[in-house]
Amino acid sequence: MALEGEYEPSPSEWVRDQVDEYESSGGTRANTLRDTGTPIVIFTTRGHRSGKIRKTPVMRVEHDGEYALVASKGGAPDNPQWYYNLVAYPDDVVLQDGPEPFDVEVRQISGDEYAQWWERAAAAFPPYAEYKTKTSREIPVFVASRKSN
Repeated sequence: MALEGEYEPSPSEWVRDQVDEYESSGGTRANTLRDTGTPIVIFTTRGHRSGKIRKTPVMRVEHDGEYALVASKGGAPDNPQWYYNLVAYPDDVVLQDGPEPFDVEVRQISGDEYAQWWERAAAAFPPYAEYKTKTSREIPVFVASRKSN
């Protein structure tokens, strides 16, 4: 279930603190984006350059047991670093939504499926719609599906 290797916490203090608090409480604390009340999940992946374990909180966009991981970076012109981790290691991902993490595989989506998941993402976290207007890139979306044992 857990990825093997050295864990390298985020260089961002608030992300490090959120991940630590979320994991240590089994998802009962630090389970929203700061003070917004908007739910988050944590995903774990392997760094595409370092090979180290990385943990990232993202907005909780769930539908029928699958999750969207939206690489918005607040509408910045470039993708977040974790985007490249998912591209490099789509089968080496763990997601935590509540007390127990579970293995997932991710795939980047496009077309009608992208439109459907984007609508869900913007409903779960309305700022995504604004982020889309701030950048010329298509904001990547991955769908994370639980691996069968």
